[in-house]
Amino acid sequence: MKNIQNTIDKVYYECLELKQKGEVASYIPELAKVDPNLFGAALITSNGTIYGIGDYQKKFSMQSVSKVCILIQAILDSGHEKVFKKVNIEPTSSSFNSIANLELKEDNKPLNPFINAGAIVCTSFIKGDTSEEKVQRIISLIKNITGNDDITYDKNVYQSEASTGSRNKSLAYYMNSTGVLEGDIEVILDAYFKICSIEVTCEDLAKIALSIAHNGMNLNGFSIFSSIVAKELRAIMCLCGMYDGSGEFALRVGLPSKSGVGGGIMSVSLDNDGMGIGVFGPSLDSKGNSYLGIAFLEKLTTELGISLFE
Repeated sequence: MKNIQNTIDKVYYECLELKQKGEVASYIPELAKVDPNLFGAALITSNGTIYGIGDYQKKFSMQSVSKVCILIQAILDSGHEKVFKKVNIEPTSSSFNSIANLELKEDNKPLNPFINAGAIVCTSFIKGDTSEEKVQRIISLIKNITGNDDITYDKNVYQSEASTGSRNKSLAYYMNSTGVLEGDIEVILDAYFKICSIEVTCEDLAKIALSIAHNGMNLNGFSIFSSIVAKELRAIMCLCGMYDGSGEFALRVGLPSKSGVGGGIMSVSLDNDGMGIGVFGPSLDSKGNSYLGIAFLEKLTTELGISLFE
């Protein structure tokens, strides 16, 4: 295999010329304040070696990347049967916060766990009577995977999310009216907003991705979730991880991935005994995915030959 650091460096500098492309997520006021020129990436190999460049240790909010962790914890707390009785596993051609799919589907279930409606339902399956209890379960999960004890959520981003989250509230109350979403709606929504506001680095994302490649094992060899869950995550990330841009992303990059409007992308590679990749570039394309992140991953998978479809 090519020298990984040299390849990452080469790809990173090739992508710098694209820094003016895309726009930050302005509909969440705190995200609109993020420097659009930030750009970093980290890759971790099966033996724990970390390769990073640029702003790879800069903290940013997970946003929808957290939906992977929400799904893991929902399954751990409530089991596969309960979760997937309420949430389908199908790609979407609509935006991540669409309400139309809920109305058009005969069963009224969200299409998948990685759109907002699906993630809100999955949040309802996380144990906890209060939003903070639910959030702390996700934070503990991320800490156990990454070994980073500084994981927390950004209170400013959370408040910004909560104050502008009318569409998510609409999704939740609509699903409650059809019987898809059960429990205290305000607690579920508050937990969801806090979870989206959890701060990580590219290195943290790479470690979470590596655990998915390693069938639920963290770097210390401790099993966090089962190989069955890891297999499901890889499949759903391939089909649904990049919103309504998942098909094009599979063609261009070919890795199980999950993006967020905070600018992060987390990607899983099964090559070379497994690798995890985390990328951060807050300027987004029209689908809500990191413009620089996708460009970087496309070039990286081509250079290293690690696309699933090679």
